[in-house]
Amino acid sequence: MQATTFVGLDVHKRWINVAVLLPGNDTPIEWRIANEALAIRKMLKRVAELAPGDVRYCYEAGPCGYALQRQIISWSDASCMLVAPSLIPRKPGERIKTDRRDARKLAQLFRAGLLTEVKPLTEEDETARDLSRAREDLREDLVRARHRLGKFLLRRAITFTPGKRAWTLAHRRWLKSLRFDNPTDAIVVADYLLAIEQIEERLKNLVVHIERLAVDPRYAKAVATLRCFRSFETITAVGVAVELHNFERFTAARRLMSFVGLIPGEHSSGERRRQGAITKTGNSHVRRLLIEAAWNYRHHPHVGRALRERRKGQSPRTVALADRAMHTLHRRYEQMTHRGVLPQKAVVAMARELTGFVWAALSPLAQQNTSH
Repeated sequence: MQATTFVGLDVHKRWINVAVLLPGNDTPIEWRIANEALAIRKMLKRVAELAPGDVRYCYEAGPCGYALQRQIISWSDASCMLVAPSLIPRKPGERIKTDRRDARKLAQLFRAGLLTEVKPLTEEDETARDLSRAREDLREDLVRARHRLGKFLLRRAITFTPGKRAWTLAHRRWLKSLRFDNPTDAIVVADYLLAIEQIEERLKNLVVHIERLAVDPRYAKAVATLRCFRSFETITAVGVAVELHNFERFTAARRLMSFVGLIPGEHSSGERRRQGAITKTGNSHVRRLLIEAAWNYRHHPHVGRALRERRKGQSPRTVALADRAMHTLHRRYEQMTHRGVLPQKAVVAMARELTGFVWAALSPLAQQNTSH
């Protein structure tokens, strides 16, 4: 059996700190390299000379993404694990943090088996996820741009009175008809409107590409399944599918709930058990989509024309599961609000339960148990 060498990498935009723990040694060999392809190749060669046996690299998942991991795997025979930063053990008494110490700590914890792995995405899955997130960013930009225009008009004591809702056709016609005594005000409003129109056009373009993902063989089945649920339109279904990608890793519904940060935090000791607000750890994008979807389950269960169209050709099991989710979540909302629970808290609880229904619909393990 070959001895294993563990390598901790503290990765930044310009530099990488390297800590190599050779078999039988407790003191790592350390140095720093530039975060460049040539320097990384030299580092891999040097580590291979130091440790001719099995070599395992690790670094924290962060803004540098999966590029380094792919380089290590393709340029050497070593493996590379991405580590969940929020789950790295930390001693309460630690008060000094440096890049060198972080690399050394990663190597030591890696050898001890105390690190939690982040499943890396394939390049195709990563591009699909980034497309969905780009649309999400644009939606936030659109809200900000509209708010800027609205607040500018409010400062000029100009309000839209003919209707209650903003950004309808009537509201847009009203904006176009505005006239100002000061020509500078007219320039500012025109610029705000131009920014809004540009973002809206960019959004339309991204939506076209996202709708193509809905029929991509990698995601088509998951998207079609999710679209059977109330309030899961194509954009929402694609967003959940590309964020969760490899669904086999969630062996239980609670694992998925934990992944999206919808389980309650807990601080229990002895006979005392204390639970608090949801953890909000993990994938915030899926958590937001699920909470937004859960708001629609406040309304009485109803299958409209659009939902019937989305369900055509889908398995009876999936449709029955989606119907059960609609009735169960609405009943849960009625019960909680009747007890005096705030609607916001009730909807978060509904989102957690909705996550369980999503897992039951998409998980191969749940489908096997149902078939038996």
